[in-house]
Amino acid sequence: MKTTFTAVTKTSFVRKTALGVASLAFVGGAVAGPVGHVFASPAEHAAPAMTTVAQVTSDKPGMDKLVPHGTQGAQSSIDLSKDQTDNAKAIVETAKKLGMGERGAVIAVATSMQESKLENLGHLGDMNDHDSLGLFQQRPSSGWGTPEQITDPTYASTAFLSNLKQVDGWQDMPLTDAAQKVQVSAFPDAYAQWENQAAHIVQDVWTK
Repeated sequence: MKTTFTAVTKTSFVRKTALGVASLAFVGGAVAGPVGHVFASPAEHAAPAMTTVAQVTSDKPGMDKLVPHGTQGAQSSIDLSKDQTDNAKAIVETAKKLGMGERGAVIAVATSMQESKLENLGHLGDMNDHDSLGLFQQRPSSGWGTPEQITDPTYASTAFLSNLKQVDGWQDMPLTDAAQKVQVSAFPDAYAQWENQAAHIVQDVWTK
């Protein structure tokens, strides 16, 4: 069945609710719905429990293509479970299918790492941020899709990437700028901290 995304009027409100998942405390999600096929999603974030490392460079072949602007600021890293790794693979496969290349995959993986730590989050009850769900914390009430769709990793990845694809010049933007064009975060620099790990994840799974 062909999936379509319904355009709705862009809103500009910001929401803040702490999420606690696997000992991580963070807030975030997609507030506004798609506008002209571009999803807008303000995301606020408290500092999660993670390992923060210095700015990273890599001698691994091809990393300059994955991180063409270099990493921006201190980089963060988390250990991934099998489920988180599988979710990252779903994002990468979607990027391939949409012709977004490895750079598109890096942007999407890093965005999901900031929004949900690559956890396919369901409703968290009183801890839930409005009705935000899934890998990218998208909201059914804002036109992202049904709860069932949003919590499908392939659908959620398609929703993010298909709208990133509509952003003029996204390929040449620093990661945090490209992610911000889709997410419209209250903390637009937050995505940058995941670029190094996202690039290594994509490099590791791209050809598998």
